[in-house]
Amino acid sequence: MGKGKNQHVVKHQNGWAVKGASNTKATKVTSTQAEAIKVAQGIARNQQSDTKIHGQNGRIRAGNSYGNDPCPPKDKK
Repeated sequence: MGKGKNQHVVKHQNGWAVKGASNTKATKVTSTQAEAIKVAQGIARNQQSDTKIHGQNGRIRAGNSYGNDPCPPKDKK
């Protein structure tokens, strides 16, 4: 895990929200999930943490690490 809080993209009544891990308030609310993912990625890069992308059902469907990943992927994006 990195230095900052992991950033979660979750469904929100007004679209999609970016929330830091264990935060009750959203950092940012966007109309689309794609916009929220971009915001979360920027924050995660800055804080050297991870993103956790949740689907409509609330379950984590994807994520990315922007910090000190102990098991980095072998393929480079």
